[in-house]
Amino acid sequence: MRKRRRDIVLGCMFLLCLMGCKEKETAVIYDSEEPEVLEETMSSDDECKEPLLIVYVCGQVNHPGIYELPENARIADAIAAAGGMTEAADPEYLNQAAVLVDGQKIRVPTPEEVKQEAEAQRADGRVNLNTADAKELMSLSGIGESKAEAIVRYREEKGGFRSIEEIMNIEGIKEGVFQKIKDKIFVE
Repeated sequence: MRKRRRDIVLGCMFLLCLMGCKEKETAVIYDSEEPEVLEETMSSDDECKEPLLIVYVCGQVNHPGIYELPENARIADAIAAAGGMTEAADPEYLNQAAVLVDGQKIRVPTPEEVKQEAEAQRADGRVNLNTADAKELMSLSGIGESKAEAIVRYREEKGGFRSIEEIMNIEGIKEGVFQKIKDKIFVE
């Protein structure tokens, strides 16, 4: 009996939230088996918060730290929240139009750091999935132009790769191709 009443109250609260949040809503539910009235107060702060992303912004920004941003925020929004880039930053390194992902780390490097990273990649022959251009990606066995473009598109949409295994989310790259390239790729 109590469980049924609780389920009804929760269901009505959910429906009220779906219909739109106001400052406060009171859901009044009449239980047909008992004449009592059940009231639940619902606050927009409790049930209808806009989803937030939490990201870490570091490197060449004025105020490195952890920031909460709206769900569809872009890398540019995270950098702005961190006080913008310093003069030492490489403003063209990051795709600032890319959508953020919850838990993402955004590191704004200097031009020297970008150059050093590129040289390090060439030295050991591995390709960084988060920074390589299509030409570099096509140097990998089984990765042609369309797959390379799909990799670049994926990392821009998802905010980068978190692990090398994530490359198997790209259409046409499954276990076989991954086994051929896993020792030649990395993420940072």
